[in-house]
Amino acid sequence: MINTLAIIEALSLKDYFTAQIGLGRILLTLLMSLAVGLIIFFVYKKTFAGVMYSRNLNVSYVMLTMVTSLMLMLINNNLTLSLGMVGALSIIRFRTAIKDPVDTVFMFWAVGEGIAIGVAYFVEAVIAVVVIGIILILMSIIKLRQSTPYIVILHYTEAGQGAIKRFMHSFPGSKIKSKSVSGGKGEITIELRAKPKELNFVEKLAASEGITDAMAVAHNGDVVA
Repeated sequence: MINTLAIIEALSLKDYFTAQIGLGRILLTLLMSLAVGLIIFFVYKKTFAGVMYSRNLNVSYVMLTMVTSLMLMLINNNLTLSLGMVGALSIIRFRTAIKDPVDTVFMFWAVGEGIAIGVAYFVEAVIAVVVIGIILILMSIIKLRQSTPYIVILHYTEAGQGAIKRFMHSFPGSKIKSKSVSGGKGEITIELRAKPKELNFVEKLAASEGITDAMAVAHNGDVVA
C-alpha cells in the first residue's frame, strides 16, 4: 500500500500556505485553475451568440486563468518578486482586438478566477465560477426563447408597395432602415424581430405581386421597438 503521508511529504503540501513554493502547491494551483478555466470554456461555448465562434479565443480563457493563478502564486507574500513582475509585464503589449464586449467580460472573469486561485481562495473561486456560470447560461436560455432580430431586404416595383405595408403591419415594431428607388424599381431594408417558426414570411413576400425578391438576414443587434 502506498504511504499517503510519504506522498504528501514529497509533494510538499505542508508548505502550501508558507512562503516556500512546493511541488504540491504548484500542482494544486494549476489543477484548480484548469478546472475553473474549463468551466469558463464550457460556459462561453454554451452561451456564445456571435457571428463566428473562435475556439482559439475560448482556449485562451483557460490558459489565462492558469497563467494568472501561476503569477499570483509566485508574487504572493514576496514584495521584491512582485515589483519585478510588474516591471516585466509593463513591457508586454497585447495587440489582439476584442470586438465583442462579452468577450472582454469573459477575459476579466478568467483573470479574476486566476487571481482568487493564485492566492489560495479556492472556495471563493469555485462559488464565483458556479454562480456566474449559471447566471450566464440562464440569460442565454432566456434570450434563445425570445424573437431574433432580422434585416429584411426587398426589391419591388410600384405594385409591391401595398404588400410591403401589409407585411410591416403584421410585425409591430418593424422599422424601415433604408429605401431607394430607381427606374420604377426600389429596394427597402426593414428591421424587425421574428421567431424561427415565422421565417416563412420570406417565401410569402417573394410570392407577392410586385416583389421581385426577398431576403432575411439575422444579426446580433438589438431592435428598439
